Amino acid sequence: MLLKLTGSSCSGKSTLAFAVADRLRDVVVHDFDEVGVPRDPDHHWRHRMTELWVRRALEYQERGLDLLLTGQSPLGEVLAVPSAPKVDGIALCLVDVADEIRRARLAYRDSGRWDASAVDAFLGWAAWHRGHARDPRHRPEAITNGSAPDMVWHRWIDWTADDPRWSTHTLDTTDEPISRSVDKIEQWVVEQRAAHRSGRLPLTLGWVGRTHSG
Repeated sequence: MLLKLTGSSCSGKSTLAFAVADRLRDVVVHDFDEVGVPRDPDHHWRHRMTELWVRRALEYQERGLDLLLTGQSPLGEVLAVPSAPKVDGIALCLVDVADEIRRARLAYRDSGRWDASAVDAFLGWAAWHRGHARDPRHRPEAITNGSAPDMVWHRWIDWTADDPRWSTHTLDTTDEPISRSVDKIEQWVVEQRAAHRSGRLPLTLGWVGRTHSG
């Protein structure tokens, strides 16, 4: 299955994923950006790379392994890439942090790289992620406008927030020790894999064709 840690920059996604890697059996960990990031990444690039990583999840799936992937692609993008319906299970967790902490981390990690407008864009992207995690109707144009031509948005664009398939767990790391956040990520992964094995995971094979009566 594909287990995805999503969210805006400097929330701690990669730190948590690689810290928990040795605790999990039959799970491989990758960072979305390890394949290389262009100077000015756009929607097309992120959508193409999301498809690449979903295909990688399928390769691991054939070997009996699950993929824990970090990156900024939200649930709507993951579900819309061409190969998503072939993955036998999908689960997402939004790793979030308070704006003032994200701002400080950006300044520390990339000192002098971002001007005020760029930092505000990161914070705005984080706010959008929160809304998207709660409701598929929250400004979908933020990811659908100018998208790659092979994205299949109609798979979920008419869903509502009460559809069980629209499920993104949220982990807020604000004022929390890293060790505690790592424990919570481990717990989330264990729970999602157990739900997958028992047939309780909403996004399993066939999710595209299912209907939700509300």
